[in-house]
Formats: sequence, C-alpha cells, structure tokens
Amino acid sequence: MSNPVTRQYHELVDTISTAFREGQLKTISAINAGLVFTYWQIGQHIVEYEQKGKAQATYGKQLLKQLSTDLKLKHGKGFSISNLQRFRQFYMQNSNYATVSHNLSWSHHVELLKIDNSTERSFYTQQCIHANWSIRELKRQKDSGLFLRLAASKDREQVLALATQQALVNKPEDVQRDSYVFEFLGLPEKDNYSEKDLENALCHHLEQFLLELGKGFTFVGRQYRITLNNTHYKVDLVFYHRILRCFVLIDLKINDVKHHDIGQMNMYMGYFAAEENIESDNPPIGIILSKDKDELLVEYATYGMDTNLFVQKYQLYLPNEEELRREVEATLMEQSHDE
Repeated sequence: MSNPVTRQYHELVDTISTAFREGQLKTISAINAGLVFTYWQIGQHIVEYEQKGKAQATYGKQLLKQLSTDLKLKHGKGFSISNLQRFRQFYMQNSNYATVSHNLSWSHHVELLKIDNSTERSFYTQQCIHANWSIRELKRQKDSGLFLRLAASKDREQVLALATQQALVNKPEDVQRDSYVFEFLGLPEKDNYSEKDLENALCHHLEQFLLELGKGFTFVGRQYRITLNNTHYKVDLVFYHRILRCFVLIDLKINDVKHHDIGQMNMYMGYFAAEENIESDNPPIGIILSKDKDELLVEYATYGMDTNLFVQKYQLYLPNEEELRREVEATLMEQSHDE
C-alpha cells in the first residue's frame, strides 16, 4: 500500500489542525461568555430581591451567608460568600449587560471589580480588550499603577480620555510618561550595576519590558550596529512600532544624561531615517532611558532638535501609588470645579 504522504495530504493535516484549534478557541470563548452571563444573572437576582425590601427586613447582612449555605448544599463550593459578593458587585457595576465585554474572562472581570474608581477601571478594561492582556499582564499593570503614571502629568480632559483609548501609543508623544517602572527585573535600587547589566536584564524579561513600553512594540535587536565613516556605533535596543509604523531606538543610561548622549541619539535617528526606513515608514523615535533626568539640560540640549527624541526616567521600584492617586484626583476635582 502506497504512503499517502503527499503535499495535498500535508495540506489536509494543516487544515484539520487549524479547524481544531479555532474550534477549541471558540468553545473556550463560548464557555467564558456563558459563565460571565450566568454570574451576571445571579447578581441580578440577588439585587432585585434586595430591592423588593425583603432582604433587609428578613436577613439583613445574613442574606449572602444564608444563600451561600443553601446553594452550596445544592451545587457545591462555587457559591462561597465571597463569590456571591462578586456576582452582586458585577451586576451593580454593569446593570446593562449589553455593555459587558464578551472578550474578557470572568477572571478578568474579578480583577477589574477590585478597582473602585470608575475612570481607572474603564481604562484597564479598554486595555485588556484591545491589547489582549492576560490576567497576569492585567495584574502587573495594575500593581505598577500604569493608569496613575499615565494620568499624573495630564489635564482633566486627557485623564478622562485615557478611559476610552483603544491603544496606549497612537502618536510619538504617547511614549512619554512620568517614568517607566522596571520592578520586574529584580535589581535592588542601591546595588551597583552597569548599563550592560540593565540591558541584559531587560532582554531577559523582554515580555514584561514590551508590556511596560505599551501596545504595538516589536523587538528588532540589541547592540544594533551602524557604521559612519568607518566608525562603528551600537544602539542599545531597537524596536519597530506596528501602529506608528516606525523604528523606536532606545539607549540606556544608569547615570545622568549628558548633552552628548542626546546628540548621539539624534545621529542614530538621522541614520535610521536615511538608511533603514523604507518608503512606508514614518520618522524614527529616539528614547534615552535614564535613572535621573536634568530637565533644564534636556530642554537646552534638545533645542531645535527632532520632536521625536525623548529623555525618560526609569525606576527599579513601584511608584508611590497613594501620592499618584492624590495627584490625579486633585486634577479631576480642581478642573471639575472650574467648569
């Protein structure tokens, strides 16, 4: 009997495999959507019962406890008091089910429910949907205060706009923020480390680094070599941004940025614009990541230079969330009163 291993047979195997994988994804998606709707319905039943006035009169705070006891006897441990509280809270925050995203799992919704501020919660919801964040990514961005870090230097309109944006980076200026947080590297703040150590650590944790940079970044290479008049230079890290359609060049500095560092980055950008860009590419972006930043020096050193050149700070520890939160809330409150 002849062996049926032909090109057509391989195509058949690939076609079946693709159909199977797509079917698995659709099934998982359908199960997730079904669970989310079921939990929303449970929350609705609890709230509607309470609103009839019976809950307060009959059980008071004991309602969920009694429900948990009775439902666990019927259906098992999935009806803990904490789960019933989440179902109720989920319905309270999303009384119109049409506004609930079908693209997020129940685990995503549980993490989002932990955010009290509606503007902040909306921001993380949008980013989960459009950047396809996993639960782990969502937790990390929440813990690092991404919304607060982005919002801290913006006015009220911009803060509110963050909650409806579909991507973290839509224009070159969006790469700017108060600071980038590299707590995932595990480098103690006071230890001595070199720029090479920092680069190695970032490349070793590339997934988390890309997440911190924002949506749309793809890694091109490290120590990217360019040659001008027989002199070799190396850009620490090179990325390409799919949304902005441009190269993003990053140089790492563990000390203060000097004026010649800025001039060197400007040269790199000029080289990429002339030698690496293709017709459909936009002008490159240059980012110098530094532990410290002298604002006045940067202002003078970049005078008249390409507006796509940015000097940004990084930190190896999580920001002070309470201070950032107070700053953002003050911005929202102050400008709200002015209106």
